[in-house]
Amino acid sequence: MTNHWNDFKNSDCILIMGSNPASNHPGSFRWITAAMEAGGKLICVDPRFTQSAAKAHIYAPLRSGTDIAFLGGMIKYILDNKLIHEEYVKNYTNASYLVNHAFRMPGDNRGVFSGLAGGKYDKTTWSYQTDPDSLIKKDLSLKDPFCAFQLLKKHYSRYTLA
Repeated sequence: MTNHWNDFKNSDCILIMGSNPASNHPGSFRWITAAMEAGGKLICVDPRFTQSAAKAHIYAPLRSGTDIAFLGGMIKYILDNKLIHEEYVKNYTNASYLVNHAFRMPGDNRGVFSGLAGGKYDKTTWSYQTDPDSLIKKDLSLKDPFCAFQLLKKHYSRYTLA
């Protein structure tokens, strides 16, 4: 969490995952309630049906240890259905940054990211492309195959919602 709790009231959708603020952080949950009263939706992802889950619009129970697969499916759904806030993604994230041409994804490289040697990763291939002034190169169209956004899309393309 990077914002203060009282900023929750401005949310149109809140995802609670693996925690129970209704019981454990009632001070923060009042701001979640304020968001819900203003029309915001609450999604609770947790193996346990908690007090927070009872208040949620959507309760998504999952098996312990499957959160990363669940998040991958969410990312895939968001990308497939063009549910990103494009202006924000382009201007306030690294999505437009161009990644080193030597970088390889697991599907391209024996099932692992580039740089694996001797059980450890050498991350030099993971760097961003830079111009002569050492500024990171960007593709604000998000179409270059080496922009972080396209690499994200490629990585999560193998995920399904089933």
